[in-house]
Amino acid sequence: MTRLAQVDLSAKLPKKDGLARLEAAQERLLRLRLLLGGQLGDHKIGPPLCVLFEGWDASGKGGAIKRLVAPLDPRHVRVSQFAAPTYDEKRHHFLQRFWAVLPGWGGMTVLDRSWYGRVLVERVEGFATAKQWTRAYDEIVEFERTLTAEGMILIKFWMHVSPEEQLRRFEDRAQDPLRSWKLTDEDWRNRDHRDDYEDAVEDMVTRTDKKRAPWKIVAGDSKPYARVAVVEHVCHTLETKLTERGYDIHDAD
Repeated sequence: MTRLAQVDLSAKLPKKDGLARLEAAQERLLRLRLLLGGQLGDHKIGPPLCVLFEGWDASGKGGAIKRLVAPLDPRHVRVSQFAAPTYDEKRHHFLQRFWAVLPGWGGMTVLDRSWYGRVLVERVEGFATAKQWTRAYDEIVEFERTLTAEGMILIKFWMHVSPEEQLRRFEDRAQDPLRSWKLTDEDWRNRDHRDDYEDAVEDMVTRTDKKRAPWKIVAGDSKPYARVAVVEHVCHTLETKLTERGYDIHDAD
């Protein structure tokens, strides 16, 4: 069974429980973020934190990111979005455009799309040659090894939704004048290639899921469930990584 097929997309939370867990997780994250930034505890600057999101179109990435950063001071976190590379960016190695937004010690960056576009959309749509995207797996693994070896905590999410739920969200967007701008012809075209994208996602997860930077596949058919899962996973990972490095996470209490 594939990794995507193992995800229970029926996962849900009662509304009251979901709101309570989200609020608790956000408060937990705020304290951990202040600890990382040196504003709590012994005021020691913590390691860089980078949280990247990939997922299907309309999978809830934006909503999850919004809930993740909502409790944080905007001076303490940067959200960067990536679309197709520009003409000038194409003149460089595909990883070059990501270096400038990566966080330093004490910093936090959230990436809405990332270097994985090389082995997803660029692979499926033919924007990269087979030689280029095949080589990219090793390049990405080494890139992430370099970042984590320097101390970065790297958290990777794939937001997963069923074809049926994705279609429902597309149709909802198309009928809402305040959200229709989110739906493009490219979204519909990508949906037509879903089988090809699923193959690419499975390859991506299989070849780049490493202990130092594992993938977390989030069941996204229920947005409230997915948002709680994202924030709680970031908190759990931070607490685990910081404890392993000798930080007293109770300084965040």
